[in-house]
Amino acid sequence: MTLKQLNYIIEVVARGSINEAANSLFISQPSLSKSIRDLETEFGIEIFNRSAKGISLTAEGSEFLCYARQVIEQTELLEQRYKNLKPSRQMCSISTQHYAFAVDAFVNLIQRSDSGEYEFTLRETRTHEILSDVRDLRSEIGILYLSPFNRKVLERFFQENHLLFHPLFQAGPHIFISKENPLAGRKEVFPSDLGEFPYLSFEQGEYNSFYFAEELQSITYHRKRIHVSDRATLFNLLIGLNGYTISSGVLSTALNGTNIVSVPLRIDDSMLIGWIENQKVKLSGQAKKYIAQLKLVIRQYGFDIVENYKQI
Repeated sequence: MTLKQLNYIIEVVARGSINEAANSLFISQPSLSKSIRDLETEFGIEIFNRSAKGISLTAEGSEFLCYARQVIEQTELLEQRYKNLKPSRQMCSISTQHYAFAVDAFVNLIQRSDSGEYEFTLRETRTHEILSDVRDLRSEIGILYLSPFNRKVLERFFQENHLLFHPLFQAGPHIFISKENPLAGRKEVFPSDLGEFPYLSFEQGEYNSFYFAEELQSITYHRKRIHVSDRATLFNLLIGLNGYTISSGVLSTALNGTNIVSVPLRIDDSMLIGWIENQKVKLSGQAKKYIAQLKLVIRQYGFDIVENYKQI
């Protein structure tokens, strides 16, 4: 075993691909694959599952990664102490549903970074991919919501995959609409007010389960429905088609301008928005700083942080 091999494992997990890791490490893909297999042979374990769809960590691999990161971190501390080397490049990866507050916190994290070198990743992506990213350690943190409808399904996934959910705040349902929409001046709207407007939602790919939907009331029938894959397209369609979507009500004018407004939706439902981590791995310092920024941003939006959470 060498430190180089441990760094190889860490890089493959960060990239989610042996090919991409080889490119970033400036070595050939066969050389990287051989080095990993040599390490697996030496320890008598299988670190990665390999399939036509790519690679993922095995249970043994997840445990091995924890030790590898600790060894590398301690080695860097020794080098900084006795060789006067500068700290290594800071790294942090976040996967999230499409939330403006998650981006706000990410901006704050980078602006407050005390490192001259860093490589941070923010993935606004599908719900199942968030769960998989944190399970397979491609991301340290995932941000999503629980509701009375999806809670049991997601909590079962948490239990089966060693994920821990931490609540951030409770939000009532709102609609996002263009400021030119006829409903924009309302203090609140009812489902019966929405029938003539196109409903927009984020598509979830092959895992298109109602339980993975980013929007509340996912099983409700909508006469006009449009699926989109990114937040910018959704906002453009809210304006261009006078459409609407259902979300937490948290909007960032700094990031999204003033053309979109939020109006409370009178339905009996709620969102408990929080973050997940893999309980097999300790959060990095940058991940902890990101959580602190998340809480700060959420308070600035006027929400109280939910401190207690009991799994069903």
